[in-house]
Amino acid sequence: MKDSIFEFNNITKRFFGVPALQDVSLQLKKGHVLGIIGENGAGKSTLMNIMGGILSPEEGFMMLAGEPYKPMDPRESSGMGIEFIHQELNLFPNLNVAENIYINRFPYVKKIPFISKLELKEKTQKLLRELGMDIDAGTLVENLSPGERQLVEIAKALSTNANIIMFDEPTTSLTAKETKKLFLIISKLKEEGKSIIYISHILEDVITLTDDLVILRDGKVVDTGETIDFPIDRMISLMVGRDINQLYPEKENVIKSNNLLTISELTQPGMVRDISFQIKEGEVLGIFGLMGSGRTELSRMIFGLDHYTQGTVKIDGVVLKKLNPFQSIEQGLSFVTEDRREEGLLMDLPIVDNLGLVALPSFSSSIIKAINVKKLRKESKITSELLKLKAVDINSQLVKSLSGGNQQKVVIGKWLLNKPKILIMDEPTRGIDIGAKFEIYTIIHKLAKEGSGILVVSSEAEELIGICDRIIVMSRGEIISTFEKQEFDQEKIIRAAFRQETADKNNQGELKNEDA
Repeated sequence: MKDSIFEFNNITKRFFGVPALQDVSLQLKKGHVLGIIGENGAGKSTLMNIMGGILSPEEGFMMLAGEPYKPMDPRESSGMGIEFIHQELNLFPNLNVAENIYINRFPYVKKIPFISKLELKEKTQKLLRELGMDIDAGTLVENLSPGERQLVEIAKALSTNANIIMFDEPTTSLTAKETKKLFLIISKLKEEGKSIIYISHILEDVITLTDDLVILRDGKVVDTGETIDFPIDRMISLMVGRDINQLYPEKENVIKSNNLLTISELTQPGMVRDISFQIKEGEVLGIFGLMGSGRTELSRMIFGLDHYTQGTVKIDGVVLKKLNPFQSIEQGLSFVTEDRREEGLLMDLPIVDNLGLVALPSFSSSIIKAINVKKLRKESKITSELLKLKAVDINSQLVKSLSGGNQQKVVIGKWLLNKPKILIMDEPTRGIDIGAKFEIYTIIHKLAKEGSGILVVSSEAEELIGICDRIIVMSRGEIISTFEKQEFDQEKIIRAAFRQETADKNNQGELKNEDA
């Protein structure tokens, strides 16, 4: 193709004998943003890993600026002007921002093998300034929020002055403000003649950002063309191979009168204050709030991962003392973490071992504690089928070989295997495609119908409206509003989350008017 900067030609890749990509051909134009969409397991990340030198194709070839392109590793790919910003971050938490960005390109003091810390900090601060990022170069990455870490990962890739940049689900950890900043950065890169590949499950963002579009399904290109020709309904139909008339399944759960979980005046200075609510048997309760509202901190405290100085947590009316995860699990409490890679999975173990992590004691003999492997594998297979997990063999396949969305299903599956009484889910569908979301929502409703209480923490108001019976809105560590189902209104819920900030601005405005 005459104006293309990069080409995939008949690319095929197999894992465990199963094709992840089949005869894929597509082009990236110079100065364009190419969107690649598809369900989890469609082959998007595999394709990018091949382009980034992480994997090699078994068939087919690639062309870069009209020349054959066959990188042996990511370093060679980077040296040829191609950078890949992964969905899962590759940062060192114990190093600062500057050290992470220039980890393999440290400036030295006049050719002496000593790092010039002054130059390193100045270069980093200049880069962050140019990208509009309000982050100090000397801050340890472990002290940054998930959104700030994502921006550091982006800055790291952009620091090389690459000509082609791949973004894989870059906004999953970003606030609305940070997302807007990223979009401005991408627009600026495009104006400079850079070429961008943008992978996202947020189809509205794909429409906003991209010029061209490629839709993958089951490792094959099913359609391609200018983004303007693909309304969202058409995108979804091509991605899943069928029409989806509704995103949220019908709810059949009946809410009982008894409280499964009771939270009373939970307080931790600087995080949450005087939080009180209940979850009834069969109820799906949502918590909505902006980043920094305290919603994740609250969920971690309830499960016993983080401490609180005041308040009580009750399950079935019984106060849990010295709350910790072990006690929580014994009492039927489960927690799907927001960070599946760091906290939710053992990446180098098979799927079946990850699924059995929590419920392992129930598969062991009461006398000698030997694991009933046959029973574990049987129950794990049932759970994986329930979740529609896309895997070749759960008994031997490593969980790290799965797509991000299927890894998330394993995180959820390990708790389902333990038959939870109360399930806390922090951003359960982050980075999951629209078809897989429907499957997760179906599981949530199934658990509620069976009598479990569900707490869903989400930054997507629309999602909570679609699956919840009641929604709590938090801001600055406090509960601002509670909406019953008949009161659900997306605009009102979002306004409630901004209420404190809006009130501050109004007060400032009043003061200015009085001064005038």
